[in-house]
Amino acid sequence: MDTILVNRVAQSRLFTIDLENLYPTGAVVAFDLKDYLFMGMILKEKDFREALKIHDWSQYEGKNMAVFCSADAIIPLWAYMLVAAHATPFIQDMAQCTPEQLVENIFLKKIAALDVSDYEGKRLVIKGCSGKPVPAAAYLEITRKLQPVALSIMFGEPCSTVPVYKRGKQEVV
Repeated sequence: MDTILVNRVAQSRLFTIDLENLYPTGAVVAFDLKDYLFMGMILKEKDFREALKIHDWSQYEGKNMAVFCSADAIIPLWAYMLVAAHATPFIQDMAQCTPEQLVENIFLKKIAALDVSDYEGKRLVIKGCSGKPVPAAAYLEITRKLQPVALSIMFGEPCSTVPVYKRGKQEVV
């Protein structure tokens, strides 16, 4: 007796979105202002400017820079501006935050730039497993952005999904 195996997942017309594809390209590097503090608590403008001038900014070529201060110090706002002025010719992206927060910021920027018309009326599965860490904020934002256009949104893998939203019911499923 010959039994024909049918791949029902392939025939289901589900469209999978893998958020891992939005992971930042280029390394995420930290630029900690604590290394420039006098006595671990004061940022001296003249010394800071001189240190930034001699700093090798080319090491950040194509990278994403998180600028922050891990010390309990008051950092003047112009200090962040000076770092940006020096780093901008080299870096891919930058934010005043920790490296972990920068990854989240980049995910959110990429989701904001998505053309949702590509997902109009589709059954979407937001892939749950990935080799790189996808922040929870990315799952929240992709759902918020796609809900107005998607027929349904699910989480997981096409063979095993958790229903999140279904149009028509106008409610969470």
